[in-house]
Amino acid sequence: MISGHILVVDDEPQIHRFLNPALSAAGYKPLRANNAAEALRQAAASAPDLILLDLGLPDMDGQEVLRRLRAFSSVPVIILSARDREAEKIAALDGGADDYVEKPFALGELLARVRTALRRTGAITPPSATLHVADLAITPDSTHRGGSLLPLTKREHALLLLLARNRGRVLTHRQLLTALWGPAHTEDVAYLRVYIGQLRKHLGEAAAKLISTEPGIGYRLLDDT
Repeated sequence: MISGHILVVDDEPQIHRFLNPALSAAGYKPLRANNAAEALRQAAASAPDLILLDLGLPDMDGQEVLRRLRAFSSVPVIILSARDREAEKIAALDGGADDYVEKPFALGELLARVRTALRRTGAITPPSATLHVADLAITPDSTHRGGSLLPLTKREHALLLLLARNRGRVLTHRQLLTALWGPAHTEDVAYLRVYIGQLRKHLGEAAAKLISTEPGIGYRLLDDT
């Protein structure tokens, strides 16, 4: 049973030889693009459910491909790249990528990231719905654990809600700071660390462990399902 069309954008034939059978075995239909022009054409014509995008393409940098893609599509994008600099990761995530996986990568981890991205976008949660994370029940107004209201400040709750609505996705410092404090505070990373620390103390051991620090980049609420 096909559970999604995945466009693999990479100019390395060995990547396609490796990924195509693995994706097919996992129940996906792989699509192939060897360059940026073909990737943008297929993204528009085929409307894939997810894109695996290499940054080092022969005709255009992957960051520019991502920028052009986001002009017409909100399809989940996972970056696959040998570039391991934090600045590259941050630029891609701030530019609209959903995740970033370094080459060489473990197939199991990549497939888990794919499942998380598809699950998050394939079953869109209404803004008013209750989100369940570990033993927490999170609504737009409050957070409960085991039926008891947690004493979160409005800002702590807003931070948790934002992470929960993007579960499995890395949110950069800039994205979090802009969403919660506005564009004038995009460099106040130390301030954000304080709030993350306070939030972890409130949540209890099980839930606190789900808030993963992505060093130099941001934070991710891990998928506990």
